[in-house]
Amino acid sequence: MSNFLLLFSLLSLFSSSITAQGGGRWELLQESIGISAMHMQLLGDDRVIIYDRTDFGPSNLTLTESQCSLTPRDCTAHSAEYDSLTNTFRPLVVITNNWCSSGSTLSDGTLVQTGGWRDGDKVVRTFTPFCNDCDWVELPNKLLQRRWYASNHALPDGRLIIVGGTQAFNYEFFPKTPSSFQLFKLPFLQQTTDPRAENNLYPFVFLHVDGNLFIFANNRAILFDYTKDVVVRSYPTIPGGDPRSYPSTGSAVLLPLKNLELGLKIEAEVLICGGAPTGSYLRAQNSGQFLTALKTCARLKYTDPEPSWIIETMPMARVMGDMVLLPNEDVLLINGAGRGTAGWELGRDPVLTPVIYHPDNTPGSRFETQNPNQIPRMYHSCAVLLRDGRVLVGGSNPHQFYNFTNVLFPTELSLEAFSPPYLDPANSRVRPTIISPKSGLKITYGKHLSIKFTVSGSLDPSSVKVTLLRPPFNTHSFSMSQRLLVLTNKQAAMPVIPALLGRFKVKVITPRTTNIAPPGYYLLFVVHQGIPSKGIWVQLT
Repeated sequence: MSNFLLLFSLLSLFSSSITAQGGGRWELLQESIGISAMHMQLLGDDRVIIYDRTDFGPSNLTLTESQCSLTPRDCTAHSAEYDSLTNTFRPLVVITNNWCSSGSTLSDGTLVQTGGWRDGDKVVRTFTPFCNDCDWVELPNKLLQRRWYASNHALPDGRLIIVGGTQAFNYEFFPKTPSSFQLFKLPFLQQTTDPRAENNLYPFVFLHVDGNLFIFANNRAILFDYTKDVVVRSYPTIPGGDPRSYPSTGSAVLLPLKNLELGLKIEAEVLICGGAPTGSYLRAQNSGQFLTALKTCARLKYTDPEPSWIIETMPMARVMGDMVLLPNEDVLLINGAGRGTAGWELGRDPVLTPVIYHPDNTPGSRFETQNPNQIPRMYHSCAVLLRDGRVLVGGSNPHQFYNFTNVLFPTELSLEAFSPPYLDPANSRVRPTIISPKSGLKITYGKHLSIKFTVSGSLDPSSVKVTLLRPPFNTHSFSMSQRLLVLTNKQAAMPVIPALLGRFKVKVITPRTTNIAPPGYYLLFVVHQGIPSKGIWVQLT
């Protein structure tokens, strides 16, 4: 891109900002990238891989001449690489159908995308970062089970686990090893399926600090030892019993992990918000009745000796929303609908107002509404955090094909960014800037790490934190492998010390085990008075 075009793009971006009296700011980044953002993953080079599905028909993004020769369809793309640093994008080639697939990144940063529909349901596709002209590589028949609406998670040994999917009551691994070249049954998934609606698809999967997996499907959860194929613990059903996973489609996060020096005694909590009440999918599909979405969040400290769900009420009902962990430990709830369920044409009343959830506030003061956007983000929309603290938002296509006219919610090809209140210019004097290390550092487990930063205003040493975030693969309201760690150093008498020329230094200890943080690329932030710095990339090896 020429300097003139880049400047024009930046000026256009600035002029399209939307600011209102509430919190947060919206920016229109691209009016159209030619495809609808159904799946997203931020890579360690600040580029976001985006794709929809190959059977939508011709897209509005043309392939290059050399790319066109690779696909048996037309010469349009169904995947794109978006460069978040330059606000530019380019087409990518997907050959087999990747509709409603899953994904995560390996320890070297490679994106692994698994499954899809029909000719793509047993295909693994990989995308390598740090490459200006790389494209998707397709690996046929690398999956043993048809995977459609499955969930992935990065594991401590560097592999990925692929869990569930429609009529797939099992799990498998990628890459395969001699001992794992088979399917492993997971009866819990069969126990949580509902007739004709399923309601256990895209299960919420989180790695616990002891290496087991917390798996939630429908309205209940287990702690599962995948190395021994054993359920370690079962948890109570969410009060009310309403389903929360696809197609009822709430969203879930593992709340930030703290006090990492406690090892196996670290407390862990999950937060599950929104969804659709029992029967919503069938009533919307069969009789056109769009039930009001759930207005509750359910929070479970699953490490307690006798854990129980705590129910909280959101400012508004929400189904098909996304939950994004922010670098200052807050949770952003964004996108979705107020009535209906996931599925073609089955959502109504778009929820345009994001909400920030403050996990450490007292009950009753945890939800904070933000400025609304103007573009409905319904079924098949996405949201991922960028390194500068903005949240990239795209997608929304509740139709079987691209449909732009004479419908309630046209197919959406645009990209927006939501800037949380911590990016308000009024916070500039307390916002840290990381001086060293430089982005791209490799770090190892259980080691001391010194971080130098500046703050233009007065520093409050007691409010300084260092957080480490693993960027997730986001689709269908679930962000796979998403986790945020608060790094500490209990051995340091004074964690923050002055350095030369107005600089400060904070010393922390990197995560001690791969169970706490699987190997891979993370974003590291310094947070001061709740205001995060721009992140730097670190590779945990």
